[in-house]
Amino acid sequence: MESDSSIEQAKLLKEDVRKRLVSPIDDNNFSFTLNFIDSVQRLGVSYHFEQEIDSALCRIYEISTEDNNIIAHNDNLYHTALLFRLLRQHGYRISSSIFCRFIDQTGNFEESLTNDIEGMLSLYEAAQLRCHGEDVLEKAHNFSREKLTKSTTTQLSCSLAARVHHSLRQSLRRGLPRLEATYFMSFYEDPSHDEKLLTFAKLDFNKLQELHLKEVSRLTKWWAKDLDVSTNLPFTRDRITECCFWILGVYFEPQYCRWITTKLITLASIIDDMYDAYGTIEELELFTNAVERWDICCLVDLPKYMQLCYKAILDVFEEIELEMRKEGKVYCIKYVKKEMKRLVQAHMAEARWCHFNHIPTLEEYMQVRRTSSGYTLLITTCFLGMKNLTEQVLIWATNEPVIIIASAVICRITDDIVGDEFEQDRQHVVSSIQCYMKEHKISRKHAIEELLKLVENAWKHINDACLAPTQVPMTFLIRAVNFARVIDVLYKDEDNYTNAGAKNE
Repeated sequence: MESDSSIEQAKLLKEDVRKRLVSPIDDNNFSFTLNFIDSVQRLGVSYHFEQEIDSALCRIYEISTEDNNIIAHNDNLYHTALLFRLLRQHGYRISSSIFCRFIDQTGNFEESLTNDIEGMLSLYEAAQLRCHGEDVLEKAHNFSREKLTKSTTTQLSCSLAARVHHSLRQSLRRGLPRLEATYFMSFYEDPSHDEKLLTFAKLDFNKLQELHLKEVSRLTKWWAKDLDVSTNLPFTRDRITECCFWILGVYFEPQYCRWITTKLITLASIIDDMYDAYGTIEELELFTNAVERWDICCLVDLPKYMQLCYKAILDVFEEIELEMRKEGKVYCIKYVKKEMKRLVQAHMAEARWCHFNHIPTLEEYMQVRRTSSGYTLLITTCFLGMKNLTEQVLIWATNEPVIIIASAVICRITDDIVGDEFEQDRQHVVSSIQCYMKEHKISRKHAIEELLKLVENAWKHINDACLAPTQVPMTFLIRAVNFARVIDVLYKDEDNYTNAGAKNE
């Protein structure tokens, strides 16, 4: 529990940070403000200062683009890339042409830049926000990655070498904000760090961790005692802690209600295992029809193990409906129910493929498997935990917006690539790899290379969808970004959900 003294200390430190964020911005403190905003965000406390940061970046954008003289204040690689990244992260359509000044007459980035490791790191992170057709940023990404990789064999300081290694393995754009905050705290503790900001970040991290632990405790009780999954459904993966982590990756801030999406991701996991590894085709047809009818009377038609799952679905949705009624948003239920039905129908389509040994085209495969990944259901559901939700957002979410489809593509293909061999050993439905190999008559290696290009394209779709003008507020878009980030982190080298605890970085 927090002591009164630590609460008071946190308040004072928070006010100190706020004052610096609202300070007037001019030539003398332009660079400081950029670095300070970056540190506040990386340390995981920017949610306290959203309005202050928005105002500061708006002013920075105005200063940087006045008289069409983009970034006249800091004519060096580090600050140019930092400014570009911060503005893009907040939806500004700042042109990638600002990096042309660092390109030589041959059309390549100047070799002299490789001596500036801090600048190269900043360029690499900025390039992660590239969209389709941005050749300059493609060059920036390839150039900075190649040179940073080579730099790890040279005489860098321990701290700088660690930062380079971490960034190459897990870029900031694709990393989970909560994990990145813990990494940055260790990197930030150098002679030039801001002691007050770091202290505030640590106090805030510990405070939120207490809240998160209480949430995990309640959800674990529901999973292990109320449902008693390990006894009643021994075929399913027992992953309640991993599911809690997954949703914390989507939003860790205290104002969000996480239990709704966490319960649904656990149910989606049970459904996945039931269709993939346990139920017969006849039983699965019964379950699919029962979900479509959405009636407690359907219980009598189901095998006993399916009855528990079906009743849990109905019970959780009833619990969600009660919560939504309290907030005057009962209309939300029909949208999430629609996505749950689509999820089950997609799993049934896969089960039929497997039963009849059908190998679909990649397009047919992705149409179904994007949905069965659960991401369209879960991204829509997570909005229910947000106070500023409107029905227009749910209408948008359930009509296949680009950013949600892109996040689901990243989920599906990344999962396939790291888990394909394991899944095929248990006679699982074909993966995108097999579909691509058959359709294009190429090797497994080449199929994976082409599928990874689809993942990169999906990230570009995500980046573009986050630039103004956006279809819905950024606070909703960033949830789809965070779902994609969870996949990038958990499925980096292997399926760390199925193989939980098998490997740590």
